[in-house]
Amino acid sequence: MITEDTIRALVAEKIEDTDYYLLSVEIKSGNAISVELESMGPISILDCVDISRQIEHNLDREEEDFSLQVSSPGLGKPLRDYRQYIKNVGRHLEIRLVTGEEFEGELMSADQEKVEVKESKKEKIEGKKKKELVEINHVLSYPEIKQAKIKILFK
Repeated sequence: MITEDTIRALVAEKIEDTDYYLLSVEIKSGNAISVELESMGPISILDCVDISRQIEHNLDREEEDFSLQVSSPGLGKPLRDYRQYIKNVGRHLEIRLVTGEEFEGELMSADQEKVEVKESKKEKIEGKKKKELVEINHVLSYPEIKQAKIKILFK
C-alpha cells in the first residue's frame, strides 16, 4: 500500500537543500496521489516533473498502480503555511476569520506567529457629510484566520 509517509519521504529527499517545501500530500481512492509544492520563489514545470519522476521511479507500478499529480497551489487556493504569507507580503488578501468576520486588505507583514493586514474602506464619520477613507490595521495570529486567499487586482 502506498502511504503518505512514503510519498513525503521521497519528496523530502528530492527537495532537500532547496527552497521548496511540501504543502500537502493527498492519496485518494484508486491511489490517486496529489502532491502540492511551494517555494519562496517561482516553481517551474520542470521542477514539478523532476519531483514526479523521483516519486514514480521509487514506486513499483507492477506491485500497485497509481496516478500522480505534482503541482504548486493555484491563486484560487487558500494560504495554508506561514511561508506563503511571507512570500505574498504586499498583495491583497480576502480574509475570513474564525469569528465569521470577512474583510479585504493589503498584507503588510508576516512572520511565523502573525500577520498584519491593512484594510481600507469608506465609512461615514460623525460630523462629516461624505464617507471618508478609513484605514484599519489588523494584527492576526494564524489560529484566528479561517481562510485567506490572494485577491487579484486589475488596475
